[in-house]
Parts: sequence; structure tokens; C-alpha cells
Amino acid sequence: MDSIFGYFGALFIGLIIGLLGGGGSILTVPLLVYLLAYNPVVATAYSLFVVGSSSLIGAIQKYKNGNVAIKTGLAFSFPSFIAVYASRRFLVPAIPDKLFTTQNFIFTKDILIMVFFAIIMLIASISMIKKRKRNLKSLHYKQPYYKTFLQGLAIGIITGLIGAGGGFLYVPALVLWANLPMKKAVGTSLVIVSFNSLIGFTGDMQTLEIDWNFLWLFTSLTIVGVIIGGRLSNFIPNTVLKKGFGYLILLMSFYILLKELYQ
Repeated sequence: MDSIFGYFGALFIGLIIGLLGGGGSILTVPLLVYLLAYNPVVATAYSLFVVGSSSLIGAIQKYKNGNVAIKTGLAFSFPSFIAVYASRRFLVPAIPDKLFTTQNFIFTKDILIMVFFAIIMLIASISMIKKRKRNLKSLHYKQPYYKTFLQGLAIGIITGLIGAGGGFLYVPALVLWANLPMKKAVGTSLVIVSFNSLIGFTGDMQTLEIDWNFLWLFTSLTIVGVIIGGRLSNFIPNTVLKKGFGYLILLMSFYILLKELYQ
């Protein structure tokens, strides 16, 4: 029964990505861990492949509509995919399986990943719920590339650790730091996410045994959801959807924290 809900969840994740241009990928890891019983290291690896593949489809849709800034996307992608690959290939395998123990509790690598993931979910939910005003003074500001490079590295490391696409981090970065309009920021973030996630996943291919049959099926369902959501997005305003999805992620972040820390 859990596996059936898991596959329906894949379709739902794609639908959210298609409707909002991102965000749904943050549900992939909890779904793989809690519904399909994968450990967090494998779940974050599989999530990168699912997110990268589905984001690529979404990016193609946005590009056809003229909502992708290729040069800006590449500027962010270069440092980010280096950081994502290094995180998956070296940082995640280097984390000890047991970090510390107390009288009644063992803080493991799996718990660390899920707690960090929940904290990122919490931050992402607040950014989705909170109404942001764009600073008009920043419209004439061109950020030095070294700042873009450092920002790309930081977001890439976070993306690599949690296995989410990072669209919820890239979109505000592209709006605030690269001065892109929201629609173009969303489309450009999908390009960055697809590059980063798929390249990061190649790091996992060298350290994990991949169940390709499951991964292709799960990813295919997500892509179907992306295509449906992309078409529906032309008719449904995403402001209300985004806020509602933000509250869902907020609740899930608290659920993960309680489940992992109070077992």
C-alpha cells in the first residue's frame, strides 16, 4: 500500500514542479524515506536524479515560452554543480555513520541528514508563505561575479546534502541578486537545478548501487506530472498555490523533526 501511495506521490511532485516551476522536489526525499523505506543517503541520491530529470523537462517548457536567461543560468550552474558533485562524491560518504550517543539516543548520519533537511524545509516554507517586495533600487545593480560564484557554491553544497533541487533557493537568489523578473527566475532556476542534480547524481553512481528499474518508473511518473502541471499553470494563478504548498512544507518539516529526534 505504501508503494502505491509513493508512486502517486511521484505524480504529485511532478504536478507541483509543473505548476510552480519548482518546490515539489523538496517532497521527494521524505516520500522516499517514509513511504518507500529508503535510507536517507540513497533517498537523497535518487531525489537528485528525479529532480534533475523532471526539472529538465520543465526547463524546456519554460525555454519555449522565453522564460530562461541562459547566460545567468550558466553563471550560477558552474560553481553549483562543482559543489553538488563534491558533496555527493566526497562529503556525504565521509560523514560517520554514528556521530554521538547519549544514554537513550544515537545521533546517526541518517538522522543528521533528515534534521538538516527539515531545517531547510522550514526556511523554504517561510519564504513561500511570506510575501516579498522587490527592491526597486537593486534593478540597476549588477552583482560582481565572485559573489555569484560564492552563492552558487553555498547553494550547491546545501543541494548536495539534502538531495533537493534547490529551486526554492535559486529563485530568490536570481530575483534579488541577478535582477531577473520572477517568471524568468523560475525558468532559469529549472536549468540550474537540472544541471546540478544530474551532475551531482554521477557522484552517487560511484559510491551506491542504483536500482534503475525503480528509479526510471518513479522519474517517469514525476515527468508526467510536470507536463500536466506545466499545462495547468497557464490557467491557474500560482500565488495561492505557492502559499498553500508553503504551509504543507512547514507541517512536514515539524513532522520530520519530531520523528527523527523523538523516536
